[in-house]
Amino acid sequence: VRCWNGFVPFGAICKAGLKKQDIDVMLAGDLINECAPTALAARNFPAAFLGLYNACSTFTEAVLLGSMLVEGGFAKNVTCSTSSHFATAERQYRFPLEYGSIRPQTAQRTVTGSGASIIMNAEGKPYINAVTFGKVVDLGIKDANNMGAAMAPSAAYTIKTYFEDTNTKAEDYDIIYTGDLGYVGTNLLYDLLLKDDIDIRCRHNDCGLLIYDRNRQDVHSGGSGCGCSAAVLNSYIMHRFEDKKFKNILFISTGALLSPTSVLQGESIPGISHLVNIRCD
Repeated sequence: VRCWNGFVPFGAICKAGLKKQDIDVMLAGDLINECAPTALAARNFPAAFLGLYNACSTFTEAVLLGSMLVEGGFAKNVTCSTSSHFATAERQYRFPLEYGSIRPQTAQRTVTGSGASIIMNAEGKPYINAVTFGKVVDLGIKDANNMGAAMAPSAAYTIKTYFEDTNTKAEDYDIIYTGDLGYVGTNLLYDLLLKDDIDIRCRHNDCGLLIYDRNRQDVHSGGSGCGCSAAVLNSYIMHRFEDKKFKNILFISTGALLSPTSVLQGESIPGISHLVNIRCD
């Protein structure tokens, strides 16, 4: 199943040489109030709509579901898109910014951004070679300002599962991207994988670390939000496929499945991570 990239659904559709009437299914989601921004955008779109929510892992969830729809013959052209919004997410999940609360160094800044991919059968483009569905992993983290710690265990589980299923290792890939573990979650991921003798440090980077400059911008542990990994994949990463710098990568979006209600009730934060293997022959 081949995929083509863009920044937002209409931009991606134009880049793919299609019209919006050519799209069979729109897979999309965001973080805000039952995915209201996505639903408002979808009302102007002629395709069937499947709204998704897996927190910051929503984009990879859309891509792997979209690839299965196309591969199974249920659709010819599918859009996969997500967005996130600074301040709105902070206000909903943590605290009103007007309070002037001090953010701990483990906190991440929600990215205002969006990314979209078109999944279709087309020769000569990067394609989805394999996928791994994640499962919910919850090690009891309750701090809504430390999502990296909540998500790292699920990322470790998904990466380990993929390596075992495919009998591969980190060195078999040009690079492994996660998103959005940030600084804290990335180092926890390394520690968790090393316990199973898996070392990805020589091949890994994180979208939450790439999208901001932590030395110049006050983002603490890095970026987050389901628009973060989508924006990084559909620009920075896909451009490297176009420049022939990448031929075989792993892309793992990570999500913290918290809600305002669950946090206020003292619940722990479940984590989820989905993986896609993107190749270009």
